Amino acid sequence: MKRSVLALQVLLVSGFGVVSTQSTVSEWGQCGGIGFTGSTTCVVGTTCQVINEWFFQCVPDSSSVGPTTTVLSTGTGSATSTAISSPTATVTGFVKTSGIHFTLNGKPFTVVGQVLITNSRNRANAYWVGLMGYGVPDMMTAFHAIAATGASVCRTNGFNEVTAPGGVAYYQSWSGSTPTINFGANGLENFALADNVVTAAKANGIRLIVTLTNNWEDYGAFLVSIQLALHLMNTLSGGMDVYVNQLLGQGQPHDFFYTNPTVIAAYKNYVKTFVTRYLNEPGILAWELANEPRCLGTTGTGSGTCTISTISTWIEEMSSFIKSIDSNHLVAIGDEGFFNDPGNPTFVYQGFQPSLGIDFAANLNISTVDFGTFHDSYDNADQTFGAQWIQDHATTMIASNKPVLMEEFSVAENTIEQYTDWYSIIESTGMAGDLIWQAGSILSNGPSDPNLAVYPGSDVYILNTQHAAALRARDGDPQ
Repeated sequence: MKRSVLALQVLLVSGFGVVSTQSTVSEWGQCGGIGFTGSTTCVVGTTCQVINEWFFQCVPDSSSVGPTTTVLSTGTGSATSTAISSPTATVTGFVKTSGIHFTLNGKPFTVVGQVLITNSRNRANAYWVGLMGYGVPDMMTAFHAIAATGASVCRTNGFNEVTAPGGVAYYQSWSGSTPTINFGANGLENFALADNVVTAAKANGIRLIVTLTNNWEDYGAFLVSIQLALHLMNTLSGGMDVYVNQLLGQGQPHDFFYTNPTVIAAYKNYVKTFVTRYLNEPGILAWELANEPRCLGTTGTGSGTCTISTISTWIEEMSSFIKSIDSNHLVAIGDEGFFNDPGNPTFVYQGFQPSLGIDFAANLNISTVDFGTFHDSYDNADQTFGAQWIQDHATTMIASNKPVLMEEFSVAENTIEQYTDWYSIIESTGMAGDLIWQAGSILSNGPSDPNLAVYPGSDVYILNTQHAAALRARDGDPQ
């Protein structure tokens, strides 16, 4: 999903302002604010704190995280109320695969969820959780809202390349051709095991799928304030082109990222640093090589020699490299799922095109790739196209005998009928899971208005909780 903001989902955007019928509000829940009509009494051990005029939150008096229950109110449609308990079990063990299924400690593990800003399917999308300077309370709010849908995984970014470091969090800065990894409080320390993102996710029973670079140039302006948006546009640009431009010169072909030895070595150095930091962290479910790799990026500059073989060779090299240093975590590509079908007139089936260079079926069969991903942002108003797109990836999943996840999909106006149809196909075909774009939240800077966000209490949000429950029941998932 090519967006002005990296299409990775991070779970800090949505709307946790859920009306509760309980007499007390759970930890990290909303307890007041403009338009809020729920309980203002926090559970024992927490205090209702004014975050801003829109959002008061039950903040813990201690560091303990207890069990919570959220009662979802119905939206304007016919979806029924659903009570969801947030996970309280300790996140232990590493997720593995068995045929087309994910497993945990030898039992089924369902990857399903809502696109909330954080990360994965049972997951939600939430790319900016670790980057925008949010504190632990905001992270807890966002992850809690995701977990309340029945989600168990979030997909988020494990990269941020800058050439002019500023106040916003970043993971690697460049001075000419020299990269410096940021281990500080606004860098990996903010993401780290002992600190914010991973800890907040685990406190809510969420595991992370972490993407290690981006095909596209920008983060978006619509997520936060105008001031932050301007800062982002001036300092942040996509991972691949930063490597190429800083190491080889401005304007060099985007696809040199996949072939130039100097660029590959620099990327491997970053990947090794990030991955080895979390070798024994069960809160990480998987690494993704890149968000939506293609022969061309935002600039449209290519060498003219990039083909399916170019990117497949890179996938083999990088997935094998990660496996050589990390035997605990799964590896995926993070691609959009283009098929290589020369006789098909539809663009997304023409992965051989010089702008793409992706063959979903062939790449899924690479031995060091554990599961597949595909996105649906190409004709999201067309219900028939989306249904066929899911069916075709399910067929490929069966043929490869590996799990496949539908990532980054959305419907204009959040049409519940269309989601219902697609969810039915996912459930019936055995698709391993899905990740909707995207979830929203009310954070300390007020309610955000992300593109096609699904807010707690809405019909689609409630449908997502029902879908998560259906997938778990289908899989016999004991979570």
